[in-house]
Amino acid sequence: MNINLGAPYEAAIKSIIEKGYAGSQTEVIRQAILAYERMIEEEELALVHKAVEIEMKEIESGKCEIYSFEDIKKIVES
Repeated sequence: MNINLGAPYEAAIKSIIEKGYAGSQTEVIRQAILAYERMIEEEELALVHKAVEIEMKEIESGKCEIYSFEDIKKIVES
């Protein structure tokens, strides 16, 4: 695969290699992809936590009807 990233990105890649963080352009790009993947996963996790926090506030305020495990078993069995 041949990718033309442009001067600013090529300069950043060169700098990363010169600083010893990676040994090649390919390694820099692989590390960047993995870092981006981790960032996305962290963002998704933060969104899930926020949604749970919102739902818990609704439950605690009494806005939602809650069911016990036994209630749910009865609903599913009927």
